[in-house]
Amino acid sequence: MPIKTEELSCTEGRLGLITLDAPETINALSETMIDQMQATLDCWATDDNICLVMIQGKGDKGFCAGGNLRELYDALRGADDPATPARFFSKEYRLDYSLHRYPKPVICWAHRVVMGGGLGLLSACRYRLVTPDLIMSMPEISIGLFPDVGASWFLNRLPEGLGLFLGLTGARLNISDALRVGLADLAAFPHQRETLIETIQGTRWSGEVSTDDNRLYRLLNRLQAPAPDSLPESNLARHERTIARLCRDGELPTIVQSLLAEKSEDSWWQSCTETLRRGCPVSAWLIHEQLERGRQLSLEEIFRMELVMAARCAEEPDLAEGIRARLIERDQSPVWQHAGLSDVTPEYIERFFIPSWSEMEDPLIAL
Repeated sequence: MPIKTEELSCTEGRLGLITLDAPETINALSETMIDQMQATLDCWATDDNICLVMIQGKGDKGFCAGGNLRELYDALRGADDPATPARFFSKEYRLDYSLHRYPKPVICWAHRVVMGGGLGLLSACRYRLVTPDLIMSMPEISIGLFPDVGASWFLNRLPEGLGLFLGLTGARLNISDALRVGLADLAAFPHQRETLIETIQGTRWSGEVSTDDNRLYRLLNRLQAPAPDSLPESNLARHERTIARLCRDGELPTIVQSLLAEKSEDSWWQSCTETLRRGCPVSAWLIHEQLERGRQLSLEEIFRMELVMAARCAEEPDLAEGIRARLIERDQSPVWQHAGLSDVTPEYIERFFIPSWSEMEDPLIAL
């Protein structure tokens, strides 16, 4: 079973515990995992005995590396039902939306690697705990996709220009970065996970959401957090003024040109701009456009928009080529459909926002 579910008895009430159980892939999300998580969460939502939920990942490598791209690649290459990619994305987005709107408090314990779909899960939870070894990013520009799983929502809620920068560069954030910009709530030592679960089990939970939420908030804030000076220096703190200056306003080609021209001896900055330089030109346009359009959309509308975009990406060659180059053959030299930003027309990008289904056939109509 790719996930493990437990209903743990507390002094009063129960804790629903979901463990992503595919450590060999850093708990990369498969369709089966998503189906099982959704079914479990749907059941617990109406179970009066379950007062709160916790999500964690198994293994030392990380919480979740995102979607299972090898499975997606097989589908894109015709080894599976051609409808598989759109079905996978629609199920993943429904799961994320369910967590955003879950009727009970949800804790996410995220350690080490949190990327792509893993960040989608984390961002959707009420309480987001991360460990000092955190490595967080949305690296989709490297594979011909875009930051999805609700990123049009949470990236737009970062300081002006930062969401665009993170999407364009796939920047790797450490724990100090994540806490600084609100992509995580609390820092915790790895060994405190079991202590937290035991403390939750030793507490009375009433089943009354506001009361339990208040009690959980106080409980979490009593955890002994790592001292701030023991955590790594924030990369964003060193560069946030530059990011704001270069990414806050302007046309995409100007922003990209300015980022690539910015001189810095900082290896973190150099890694960011190298990812941008080698990234998919179509992805860059999609990232810019999704954030612009997402400013005025509700969360529900954002997931619908992203599903249309993801389904269109699955129809185009860049996504399969990016996964091939980065993860399958690992030559790290994808040949993108367009050589540069100037080769991508506005008409081509507009197609990624036009659904191939009618309004009544919308896979997310039930949101």
